[in-house]
Amino acid sequence: QVQLVESGGGLVQPGGSLRLSCAVSGSTFSINAMGWYRQAPGKQRELVAGIRGGGSTDYADSVKGRFTISRDNAKNTVYLQMNSLKPEDTAVYYCNRDHRFLSPWSWGQGTQVTVSS
Repeated sequence: QVQLVESGGGLVQPGGSLRLSCAVSGSTFSINAMGWYRQAPGKQRELVAGIRGGGSTDYADSVKGRFTISRDNAKNTVYLQMNSLKPEDTAVYYCNRDHRFLSPWSWGQGTQVTVSS
C-alpha cells in the first residue's frame, strides 16, 4: 500500500514563497515519474509540475519560471519550491505519479496553499 504525505502548505502573501514536500512510502520510488497537482475550489485537479526518474522536468504554463520540482530518491521525497506566488495559486496541492506515464496511486490528503494579503 503506497502512502503519500504532503506537507509545507500555509498562508502566504502575494509574491511570497513556500516549499512543499511529499514523502512516499511503500513503492520503488526512484523509478516513478512523479508530479505535483493542485485543485482549486470548483475546479478540476490539474498537473502543475512533473519530474521523471532521470530528473527531467516540465511545468504547466501557469507556473513556469516560478515553481521548481525536485526529488531526493534516497529520502523517497519529492519537493515543490514555489516562488512569486499569486492569489490564483491558491489550491490544495497533491503529489502522485505523473498520470501521463503511470496510473496514479490513491491520493493523499494534500496540503492547502492560500495566497492572500
